[in-house]
Amino acid sequence: MRSFSALNRLKLLEESGKQHFDLIIIGGGITGAGVALDAAAAGYRVFLCEANDFASGTSSKSTKLIHGGLRYLKNLQFGVVRKTGIEREVLYRNAMHLVRPEPMLLPVIRKGELGMFSTRIALWMYEFLAGVKKDMRFKMLNKESALMEEPLLHKDNLLGAALYTEYRTDDSRLTISVIKKAVELGAVCVNYSPCKGFVKNNSSKIEGIHVIDAFTQKSFTVKGRFIINAAGPWVDDVRHLDDNNLNKNLVLSKGVHLVFPHFKLPVKQSAYFDAPGGRMVFAIPRGNKTYVGTTDTLFSGNPGTAGITRSDLNYLIEACNNMFPDIALRADDLLSSWTGLRPLIAKQGKGTTELSRKDEIFISPGGLISIAGGKLTGYRHMAENVMKKLHQKGLKKKSKAIASRHLKLSGAEFNNEQEIAEFIEQQIGEAKQIGAGEKMIISWVERYGRNTSKIVEIAYELWPQIVEKELVPLFAEINYAIHSEMVCTPLDFWERRTGKLYFNFDKLAEEFELSYPFFCQQLNLNERLITELKYKFYAAMDAVKPSE
Repeated sequence: MRSFSALNRLKLLEESGKQHFDLIIIGGGITGAGVALDAAAAGYRVFLCEANDFASGTSSKSTKLIHGGLRYLKNLQFGVVRKTGIEREVLYRNAMHLVRPEPMLLPVIRKGELGMFSTRIALWMYEFLAGVKKDMRFKMLNKESALMEEPLLHKDNLLGAALYTEYRTDDSRLTISVIKKAVELGAVCVNYSPCKGFVKNNSSKIEGIHVIDAFTQKSFTVKGRFIINAAGPWVDDVRHLDDNNLNKNLVLSKGVHLVFPHFKLPVKQSAYFDAPGGRMVFAIPRGNKTYVGTTDTLFSGNPGTAGITRSDLNYLIEACNNMFPDIALRADDLLSSWTGLRPLIAKQGKGTTELSRKDEIFISPGGLISIAGGKLTGYRHMAENVMKKLHQKGLKKKSKAIASRHLKLSGAEFNNEQEIAEFIEQQIGEAKQIGAGEKMIISWVERYGRNTSKIVEIAYELWPQIVEKELVPLFAEINYAIHSEMVCTPLDFWERRTGKLYFNFDKLAEEFELSYPFFCQQLNLNERLITELKYKFYAAMDAVKPSE
């Protein structure tokens, strides 16, 4: 297995410059990660570079659901619903600690998008297409039963509800788990390594990329037979490095999510409900928080500047207050937020809500293979499409290839729910002497699966060295993330590896200040980087609040 430590990044880049890869992948979101895993599992030599941190774009800013896309039935996107429904089961089997069944309440209201009969038909079709198991199929509720499930619902407008099953996940954790599995199988994956241009032969065909290390500004040239562009919202930017005359362009749709204290929006379970303008909105409890989303508005400009506006905030608050009138949610209740961009394939005369979430592959004159569109749930299917295209273009199939549908992700070596419960109990017992209680162990298992045992081992090693014993579990988690998940900056850890920027925002600054010296020590940071990274961390905390 290759090293996946932040301290080995430069060495990996230097060594990669001396090799020739079968695939070079630009983009470390869920799409690029999926392609890397498929290719590595098939025995190909794979190099993946990411301009920022893994999952730092769209792949950490979704609604954090693995769902078949009930709303896509409205646009008659039956193929999307069918494929993603099948993928839900594959992902649950291969990442059981990360992909969890989630009861979802769908209220039916007067003058809503659907009535009781049409809701029944829509869910029947949804579950038929998605291949939902018999014991997880929906049930319809009358008004009284719906209010027992969720007393906050608008009583005057309510006709009834449906209760069906979706799957929740942590999108950035899913992405990093896919990448870690690819690394275990031999792939080279490096973050903070933007592609700045292509290497071309005498026939103007691409045969490599120029990569820069974002921290040292050292440049490297990496050669490969096929170059895959999986840069998400930046796909067109990468395409322009090879071709300025694009036959198809992306449209970026902005999706905003808001996080509130659960006592301000105390829903008993996840809900999916009508919102102004014909959209539907999720309200999802997560620990002592509830998050709400999403919007679907056109975005133009630099994808890195997308943020929440006052109109985004007002729209989602109005949607919640319409459905749950007794809560009287206000802008002042907001704790944090995130903004993601969906890269969709443009079609003339269609708005963002009408565009298909289906993925497409484009090939440039220089041979760059770009993939765009799609959704989180369908990442593995997108990877399969890329590999099929590569085989059509001459990449020989390997006789010992392993299909990714049969691969457990990193830390996900569980066969059933009982094994997860037994592992949690075992780790609680193991961690008693290092100050990690039941709640912390459960959170670790939800993030890292069986890799939790490695964090516990690190905690025992650190115990004699750390004076403030109550910080040992946190330090152990940071140590693991740096040396086993290529964490290079504070935001890598507090935003993407743990989600604390969004869901522990009220305690984040204190935890950051207590642990930052240890973090810097582990990474051997110089004074300039220490100051720079600290500034960026607090800037990110400011950014989760709405601008005017």
